[in-house]
Amino acid sequence: MESETGNMLNGFTAPFQLDFHCSIGVMAYNEAGNIAKTLQKLLEQRTTTCVIEEILVVASGCTDDTEAIVRDFCAKYPHIRLITQAKREGKSSAVNVFLSNVKTDILVLVGADTIPAPDTIQRMVEPFIDPDIGMTGGRPIPLNDPQTFMGFTVHLLWELHHQVALRTPKMGELIAFRRIFQRIPVMSAVDDAAMEPLVFGQGYRLSYVPEAVVYNRGPQTLKDFLKQRRRIYSGHLKMRQTLGYQVSTVSTSHILLALLHAWQWNWRFILWTPAVIALEVYGRFLGWVDWKNKKKNHAVWERIDTTKVL
Repeated sequence: MESETGNMLNGFTAPFQLDFHCSIGVMAYNEAGNIAKTLQKLLEQRTTTCVIEEILVVASGCTDDTEAIVRDFCAKYPHIRLITQAKREGKSSAVNVFLSNVKTDILVLVGADTIPAPDTIQRMVEPFIDPDIGMTGGRPIPLNDPQTFMGFTVHLLWELHHQVALRTPKMGELIAFRRIFQRIPVMSAVDDAAMEPLVFGQGYRLSYVPEAVVYNRGPQTLKDFLKQRRRIYSGHLKMRQTLGYQVSTVSTSHILLALLHAWQWNWRFILWTPAVIALEVYGRFLGWVDWKNKKKNHAVWERIDTTKVL
């Protein structure tokens, strides 16, 4: 697509040259096994209508070689910067550090344990040609083997996320947003979801970009799966209580509709889907218990090692 006046993007006529400058934030805690892959994929991004001005890695309380690996990249690529938090204070805290150090008005958050496709950053940024768009979300695709039960579980959940987001945008795993707020709730266990009400509250809209693909690894054991789902649902309940906002994937009706659209007539789907539903219900129950009793703080969540093999 040519970067010139009058270009069309999703039916919106660009009244000015498409030349977005963006900053990328990578929040990292003990990501020595993955951070080099993620940074390399960011360096290889194909961009014709946006400029990656800087890549900021916020390393929080790392005790492995994460910081040393990032410093090697910084020495080779001046637009990569390392910001160190001496103590791990949770991802929301790290995001706030990123927000206070960026140069541009379009910001992208990429997980340190994810692999963006070659044109993902450009696709995430392009919708901002519409001045009403305040935040965009990409499509996570898990690397787990769908022939195994846990792999099937992870693929099904992200497919349901995709189906819901097509109708009612829900951000997650990979997001981009305008710099229209200075901080997010520091105690939030769901940093991406906590940004949605901040965007809506200023009159902007969300845009789901399914073409912006990012690859990740879902939990590979039942224990890790429940640990993750418990934390996420507890965080959503706390956000609904404190901010009066509920993400679309919390809605049972949205999930059931998505399940109908995702339905497949094969033995795995028919036999394993009820078990996945039962696991999700149990995970949400555990999250509800945590939220109700206020005894477990998920803002600084426990690392899930089985998600770290890319």
